[in-house]
Amino acid sequence: MNPNPPAIVLQTLLLLFLAPLVSGYMKNWKAKLQNRRGAPPWQVYLDLAKFLRKDMVLSEHASWVFSFAPYVVFLTALTAGLMVPMLIAQAPLSLFGGVLAMVGLLALGRFFLALGGLDPGSAFGGMGSSREMTISAIAEPALMLAVFTVAITAGTTDLSRIAQSTQDAAWKLLNPARVLAFAALFIVLLAETGRIPVDNPATHLELTMIHEAMLLEYSGRYLALMEWGASIKQLVLMTLLVNVFIPVGLAGPHAPFLGLAMSLIAYLVKLTVLAAAMVVVETTNAKLRLFRVPDLLSTAFVLAALALLSTFLFYGS
Repeated sequence: MNPNPPAIVLQTLLLLFLAPLVSGYMKNWKAKLQNRRGAPPWQVYLDLAKFLRKDMVLSEHASWVFSFAPYVVFLTALTAGLMVPMLIAQAPLSLFGGVLAMVGLLALGRFFLALGGLDPGSAFGGMGSSREMTISAIAEPALMLAVFTVAITAGTTDLSRIAQSTQDAAWKLLNPARVLAFAALFIVLLAETGRIPVDNPATHLELTMIHEAMLLEYSGRYLALMEWGASIKQLVLMTLLVNVFIPVGLAGPHAPFLGLAMSLIAYLVKLTVLAAAMVVVETTNAKLRLFRVPDLLSTAFVLAALALLSTFLFYGS
């Protein structure tokens, strides 16, 4: 069943233009909780426009990988976003794969992000790339196990069918297995988006930074694509969390304009609540030491494994 064209266009526009706004609001809310004025939420758009206008400074040691990486990071995040149901239960690119394809695309983007940090030969870039791959080695399995918890009940790894099955079946929001999977995926969300307590996106201290260390050599258009791709990836993971585990308000595959509008309102409400929760966690916690981060991600992995095991036992009995 093919989704209606307005939903495809609207989801693409939301991924491109809502993602920076979500990042801007989270920065603004975090500043307010810290008794600072902070930049306005639309400052992210101004920064992206500034980066797109500026010239690029390339290292003499950089190869084609350095220039190719920003496009891969941006396109993989955007393509992965089109595989996740956002406004309707049928994702635009659901025919091209489910959760495995989405995780694979995000992993491909991370791989080229790490290569881009390594390519100029700077010490900070190599340090950030090494830390990023270490975190992903634990975060990606936890992400897959958490989604597999819901996929077992749907009998498929297709995110669109998972969303449809959760709407048709008697949905239990406080199902213990799904609560554990939701908690695991929330921790993974903090790690994948480089937020406290795993990373601090506002720091440039060489001893603590992870994501920012890989972007130190980038400027101009390349930096804009990297930042834009990171905000899209954040929106994709947040959408996965709110629409797979709380599938409230998703419209049908052939919903009219009014149905899409109501679905958009419900989606924005869920997104706002999740963003506020992330900001509260960031503000009320300190950044962990680097060698303690695997412990936190291991906790997410254990929670996801327990959720998957309990789901197996429940449906196997």
